Amino acid sequence: MASVKVFGSPTSAEVARVLTCLFEKEIEFQLIRVDTYKGQKRLPEYLKLQPFGQALTFEDGKTTLVDSRAICRHLAEKYVEQGNKDLLGSGTLERASIEQWLQTEAQNFDQPSSALVFNLAFPPLPGLVPDEEVIERSKKRLAQVLDIYEQRLDETKYLAGDKFTLADLSHLPNTERLVSNKECRSLFEARKNVFKWCKAILGRASWKRVVEMQKEPPHIV
Repeated sequence: MASVKVFGSPTSAEVARVLTCLFEKEIEFQLIRVDTYKGQKRLPEYLKLQPFGQALTFEDGKTTLVDSRAICRHLAEKYVEQGNKDLLGSGTLERASIEQWLQTEAQNFDQPSSALVFNLAFPPLPGLVPDEEVIERSKKRLAQVLDIYEQRLDETKYLAGDKFTLADLSHLPNTERLVSNKECRSLFEARKNVFKWCKAILGRASWKRVVEMQKEPPHIV
């Protein structure tokens, strides 16, 4: 049995990010599907690891982590000679560039993109009315971030250089949702370098496998 276990739902951005990294690194793993909106998160095995019921828990032997970006770093470092060897770069300068863009994703891209995903890209939950003020503010913030990306991607194929790295991988879940949404797609299409980059990262085999997993119905416990 695989020593690497992931507890969560592939539809979660956090879980999808980790699954993509596992596929990129060609690491055998076991997915224990946990639907946050149903009863599965009360499974005893899950509660031992994550008593507060967060969307993601990762176990690799005796190591337990809950932050998707930290998990991806862990996988890229521990399994450096396995699968895609470029995810964290091969030298100090490459690693520094990757870390810079990982921080940009976490601190600048994630908040407005997540707000748009919540309000627009998912089917509305019963009783939930999209917040138009949040939507407009998030569009403006995301547009500013994508303008920076557009300039960067005029120089390189990917954010940290000419190789696909964790800096790109980390953007995948929200980018997929927004590019698939007619109201948000124009934010990406209007920037030719950004849109070309989107098509490149969304077309990766590792991400396509995750998208297929997201289409599977949740397990009912």
